Amino acid sequence: MKPIIEVILIILDFYWFVIMASVILSWLINFNVINTRNDLVKAIWRMVYDLTEPAYRAIRRVVPALGGIDFSPFIVLLVIYVLQRYLQSYVLPFVP
Repeated sequence: MKPIIEVILIILDFYWFVIMASVILSWLINFNVINTRNDLVKAIWRMVYDLTEPAYRAIRRVVPALGGIDFSPFIVLLVIYVLQRYLQSYVLPFVP
């Protein structure tokens, strides 16, 4: 059981990095630092978008964009943080 929880923690860490990449890429695209007409940029953006959009969409149903600012990445990161702390503090120490 302990290895399963550790794998879940690793997946949550990976997803945290994917969300950070999504935020940074969206800023770079919106400020025209990188161009989505480039095939490599388009492929990376599509992969990151496909990985993050289901979680963002679920949050956007509950919390709409306030003042044009999308808080869904922040909320997803907060949920990941809470899940990691819960698993590390309350589940992992008591698993044989």
